[in-house]
Amino acid sequence: MADLLTHVLTAYVLAALLSLRDDRITPAMVTAAMVGGLVPDLNRIGLVVPASAVESLLGVPFDWDALLTVGGVSVVLGLGTLLVPPRLRRRTAAMLALGTLSHFLLDYLLLFPSGYSHPYLWPMTAAGLPGPELYLSSARWPAVVAAACAALAWLANRRQKRVGWVSDGRN
Repeated sequence: MADLLTHVLTAYVLAALLSLRDDRITPAMVTAAMVGGLVPDLNRIGLVVPASAVESLLGVPFDWDALLTVGGVSVVLGLGTLLVPPRLRRRTAAMLALGTLSHFLLDYLLLFPSGYSHPYLWPMTAAGLPGPELYLSSARWPAVVAAACAALAWLANRRQKRVGWVSDGRN
């Protein structure tokens, strides 16, 4: 659970900091980045719905672990982008990709028993990458650090809005 929170908060921090520089990154786009941070962990649906059930339903080979790869996530992001109006698709896709990229980067830092990460780069290669093995996915300190960074990003956004509000002469 701390792992999931860390991914969402990290995506929030990145999107919130980008919103300081770009007005097109609205709160809705920040939310899209946070959703993007969750996409690779959709493979956990496999704990409730086995891949074999989906495979028999669809009639094609299926594995939830495909969501831990660039190829699988690209399909999900493409489908998610189609759910928004056409004028917002480019920005939404970028923010979803930002969240997903931050998720992959944080997962790359995880400690794996084999010393190799998930095969994130599938379909380019099915091999896992040797990682720096910084922490376990069950560690709580990354969530604490991400929460502190998220609080700072929230304060920076709030301060910018207040300063922008005063400078517009609307006080």
